[in-house]
Amino acid sequence: MKVAVTEFVTLDGVSQGPGSSTEDTSGGFTRGGWLVPHMDEAFVRRASEWLDHADGLLLGRRTYTAFARDWPAITDPDDPFTERMNSLPKYVVSNTLEAGNWPPTTVLRGDAGEAVRELKARPGRELQVHGSARLGSALLSMGLVDTLRLVVAPTVLGTGRRLLTHPTAATGLQLVRHEATTRGLLLLEYEVTGDAVVGDYEGVTKLG
Repeated sequence: MKVAVTEFVTLDGVSQGPGSSTEDTSGGFTRGGWLVPHMDEAFVRRASEWLDHADGLLLGRRTYTAFARDWPAITDPDDPFTERMNSLPKYVVSNTLEAGNWPPTTVLRGDAGEAVRELKARPGRELQVHGSARLGSALLSMGLVDTLRLVVAPTVLGTGRRLLTHPTAATGLQLVRHEATTRGLLLLEYEVTGDAVVGDYEGVTKLG
């Protein structure tokens, strides 16, 4: 399987609490819910298409706990995500969680990198990280991420936990798909290409 990371971020890179003011108030964060005003049909359609590729969900403990509380409680029959989110296999990276309460769940203990490498070796399509920004960042630094999908909201918060802070490796990405919604969201899909490339500017005639 490939590992695909999907994250919602602001223009200044904040990934904390996109869905509501009470979703994640850790660290005294009070500006949650910043994605909601910009959600529209184009965003929902693309997010649903991304989820179509999933053969499993890979989550950190904090996100798993929140998802396990919230997703089973959604009863709207027209919600395009609920049935799949609740039925997909979940793999939660944690050395403190005793057992999962959102079936089917497997708790991955010990070294996260080793556990994810073992999952990647299995047949299948995508093992998807949703939320779990610290896990996603760590896996990207380990070279274990194949695809990075970002939903960028047109807002600047100036505070909150940020995505991809101080990765241990400089990583190169190739933009393979992009679109903008009518409410201003940028939907960006990248493939990870390995080490980041660098160069020295020598004038416009030397470009390309």
